[in-house]
Amino acid sequence: MAASFALSGPKYASMIAKCKSAIGLRSWSMSSVRHLSTGEPDGPKIVTQDIPGPKSNQLKTELGNLQNPSTVQLFIDYAKSTGNYLCDVDGNVFLDVYNQISSMPLGYNHPSLIAAVRDPANMDAFVNRPALGVLPPSDFVARLNSSLMSIAPPGLKEIQTMACGSCSNENAFKAVCFWYKNKERGGSPPTEQDLRSCMVNEAPGASNLSILSFMGGFHGRTFGALATTHSKPIHKLDVPSFNWPIADFPKYRYPLEDNARENKAEDERSLAHVEDLIETFRRKRPVAGLIVEPIQAEGGDNHASDDYFRKLRKLCLDKGVAFICDEVQTGGGPTGKFWAHEHWNLEVPPDVVTFSKKMLTGGYFYRDEFRPKEGYRVFNTWLGDPSKMVLLQEVIKVVKAQGLVKGMEVTGGHLVKGLEKIEKESKGKIRNVRGRGTFAAMDFVDASARDKAVKALHKKGIHCGGSGYKTLRIRTALIFENKHADIFLDNLSQVLNEDF
Repeated sequence: MAASFALSGPKYASMIAKCKSAIGLRSWSMSSVRHLSTGEPDGPKIVTQDIPGPKSNQLKTELGNLQNPSTVQLFIDYAKSTGNYLCDVDGNVFLDVYNQISSMPLGYNHPSLIAAVRDPANMDAFVNRPALGVLPPSDFVARLNSSLMSIAPPGLKEIQTMACGSCSNENAFKAVCFWYKNKERGGSPPTEQDLRSCMVNEAPGASNLSILSFMGGFHGRTFGALATTHSKPIHKLDVPSFNWPIADFPKYRYPLEDNARENKAEDERSLAHVEDLIETFRRKRPVAGLIVEPIQAEGGDNHASDDYFRKLRKLCLDKGVAFICDEVQTGGGPTGKFWAHEHWNLEVPPDVVTFSKKMLTGGYFYRDEFRPKEGYRVFNTWLGDPSKMVLLQEVIKVVKAQGLVKGMEVTGGHLVKGLEKIEKESKGKIRNVRGRGTFAAMDFVDASARDKAVKALHKKGIHCGGSGYKTLRIRTALIFENKHADIFLDNLSQVLNEDF
C-alpha cells in the first residue's frame, strides 16, 4: 500500500516536472496527456477498531459546540485522499462508492484539477468572484462555450448558471412560470394590475400556477424546491408548502424480464395519474411544468422504462406543460451517457435540464422559448462561479480523452452483473438489484438490515450510503474501474456471509 496519498508539495511538483520534461510541455494539460497515475492505494485499509475512530469522534464533539453535528459520519483528511480512495483523520482508507453523494467526477486530488488551480492563467478566476449577472469576466463567454456548452444536452442551446442543484431547480421553476404566463398573455407585456398585485402577493400578478412532481422525488431543500421533494418526511416537517400536484411514480417488480407485463401496466397507471392531475389542477391551479428525475435517487433509486419517459414527454407536449428533467445526480456521465435522459431517445428534447454535483457548478440548459424577456427575472449576486468552470473544463478534457463515459457503461455492466450474482447467492438478504452504468442500487429486507450493512462495509473500508427506506446506493467517480468494482463486490459478499 502506498505510504503517502498526498498529491501536493515537493514530491508532486517533482513528478509534474518530470512528466512535463518527458513530453516537452511548457504547461501542464490533460488535453496533452491521457493519464497520470493518481497514486491510488492497492485497496482499503482500516487501522482503528471502531468507525468512526477517536479523532473523528473528538472533532464531532467539538463541532457540536457550534452546530448540530448529527449528520456527520467522518472527518476527512482530503490532502491524503486520492482517486477512488478517501482517507479519514484517523488514517483509515476507504474505497469510496458514495463520492460526496455522487458529486466527484474524477475522484480526489486528480492531477489535472490540481494543475488547473496552480496555473497562474486561472488565478483571477479563483481570487475574484464576480457578480456574473452584471460584471462577468472577459473570458466568460469563452469559458461557457468550452465547458458547459461543449457537453450541452442535444437540442438545448441556452444556459443559465447557478451555484447548486436546489437553486437550479428553483430558478427553472420560475423560468417555466414566466414562459407559461407569457403564452397566456400572447406575448404582451404585463399590465399595471399585474405589476401592482404581485407586490402584495395577490393575483393576477402573483400567478396561481403549480409544478407537478412525483412521490419519491427529490429536487432540493429550499422553499420552492421543497414543495416538489417527497423522499423523506424530515426534509419537509414543519415547513409551509404549496398545494401542488404529486403523481405516483411507477413501482417496478424485479427482475424486470420476469415482470414485463406488470411493469408496463404500472407505467400506464402512472401516466394516467399524471394526466388526471393536469386536468384536475387546470381548473384551480394550472400545471405550468412537470419535474422528474431519470432515476429517483434520494427516494430509493427508483427506475422507470425509456418508453415511460417518452410517453411522459409526449403527454407534456400535448397538455402544454413544460418538461423539466432534473439531472442533478444523474448528469455528468455515471449512467453511461453524459445525460441520463439520452437513453430515452426523445423525439423532442426536454424543455429544461437542471444539473449540479458532478458538473461542479449548478444551472440549467433550456430551449430558447424559455429565455425571459426582461433582465433580473432570473438573477442573484453570483449566478454560479467561474472558478468551477475552470475545473469543469479540465474534467471534460479528461472525460473525453479517456473515454470515461463509455467506461461507466462497461464498468457498470461488470458491477451490476456481480451484484446480480451476489443477489442469487444471498438467500433473500439483498434483492431488486438495478442500475444504469455505475449508478446502481440494491434493496435490503428493511432499513435496519440496510443500515447494518452500511456500518459493516465501513468497517471493511468501503464508504457507502443509503437512499429511500431500505436501499443501498452506489455512486462512483468516473474513474471507477472493474478492479474497484471487484473490491466492493468481494467486501459486500463477505458482509452478507459474516454479519447477516
